[in-house]
Amino acid sequence: MSVALDDHIGPWTVDAVLALPEDRTVRYELLGESLVMSPAPGLRHQRASYRLHVALDAAARAADAPVEILEAINVTLPSGLVVPDIVVADAGATSEDAVSIDADAVQLVVELVSPGNKTMDRKFKPVLYAEAAIPHYWRLEFDPAPRLIITELHNGRYIEQTTALAGEVTQLDSPFPFAIDPAGIARQ
Repeated sequence: MSVALDDHIGPWTVDAVLALPEDRTVRYELLGESLVMSPAPGLRHQRASYRLHVALDAAARAADAPVEILEAINVTLPSGLVVPDIVVADAGATSEDAVSIDADAVQLVVELVSPGNKTMDRKFKPVLYAEAAIPHYWRLEFDPAPRLIITELHNGRYIEQTTALAGEVTQLDSPFPFAIDPAGIARQ
């Protein structure tokens, strides 16, 4: 059963958000009891997300890591429902054909910052991911030049470990060995 936005009364719940009809022009997320709608990602964003997904998947397979790399999947948090651009989840948590996964099965979330989601990706979502105890949060910034900010959870908050800059290959060890040059991810 789907619910129309105009028909909804009262606070939003995860179930109510998941019951909304699919709309490829908007992403729906739930922060607390508030429904947040973001514009669908543009071409640069989609291109970079696909390339990063492929690179992460290849690295996970090479490391024989028991994970699955997913794009734009619903993640249920203690405080709502979000749709990270990329998720690295425990392989066992993705064995069923569900429409969302629980945050406790997520090892890494990656957000690609676009003009329509800067504040969410830089300020709000890291707090929610930290509250859900997701160990790793990466943020790909496009401007002025591509860079990937790598953070890890320490004492309930994300601490920057390094920043991968365009034109340089950065080697990472967690959640599995991975080498990245953001220029290759973001090129047209």
